[in-house]
Amino acid sequence: MTTARISIPTASSARSARPRKRPGRLLVPHLFLGALVLYFLVPIWWLVVASTKNVGGLFHGSAGALWFDKTFAFGPNLVDLFTYNDGIYLRWLGNSVFYAVVGGVGATVLSILAGYGFAKFRFRGRRFAFALLLGSVMVPLTALVIPTFVLFTQLNLTDTIWAVILPSLLNPFGVYLMQVYTADAVPDELLDAARVDGAGEFRTFLQVAFPLLRPAFITVLLLSIVGSWNNFFLPLAMLSNTNLFPITVGLGLWEGQASANNGGGHSLWGLIIIGSLISVVPLVIAFLSLQKYWQGGLSIGSLK
Repeated sequence: MTTARISIPTASSARSARPRKRPGRLLVPHLFLGALVLYFLVPIWWLVVASTKNVGGLFHGSAGALWFDKTFAFGPNLVDLFTYNDGIYLRWLGNSVFYAVVGGVGATVLSILAGYGFAKFRFRGRRFAFALLLGSVMVPLTALVIPTFVLFTQLNLTDTIWAVILPSLLNPFGVYLMQVYTADAVPDELLDAARVDGAGEFRTFLQVAFPLLRPAFITVLLLSIVGSWNNFFLPLAMLSNTNLFPITVGLGLWEGQASANNGGGHSLWGLIIIGSLISVVPLVIAFLSLQKYWQGGLSIGSLK
């Protein structure tokens, strides 16, 4: 009678059995990713370097365009930016913060409620309404500026803060993203259990569904704030009062003045460059502080 020996593979043998990756296979992808990183970081680096130069160094400096001059003028440039034209840049910066926060939060709230309704409620015309929503995602926002301007002109809302905030509240992509996320992240059985326990629809949404939607909430909030912050064409068409301009339209106004002055617009170009750098800082802070929630919100659908 013979006995058969059963060999149990150890961890070391399992590791040795795995196919080893050749370093050459990873070299090309790493080089490609490194080239992409340089492609995106070089303009930011140029903006940082140019913000430290004075007018002479910016246009006639002997140092390279991607390196600092001997004279480090970031502080004086910053003072000139905040004091030019009675500090109009700070007003534009405050307007952008106000438009981004109010419009971004409002768009996020509407997106969550609409996405939750499309995902968890069955009502007549639901498929048709959702098809219209998907169709509106494909429409460029610039194509809606002129009809929106005509509508707001009839309502006497042009050249007011509402002309910028109200259109920013509509975010079809945010509604679509919340609908897809809610359908996978919130089980129907959990909602039914809450209803059986006597919870109303609002309480069920607030205490049961919303904690599960926090990653998507942060994602839509971040995208809405960034979209409102970078909005240019809508406030350009709606606003004529410079005190109501966001920072994007304000910098565009300075760029037009600098281009029209030719030889006399060098100082404005310096303000435009350092102003552009300062306008990027809030978005960088927002992305870095909300990065873990943003990544989790975008990748949760692949884990379901």
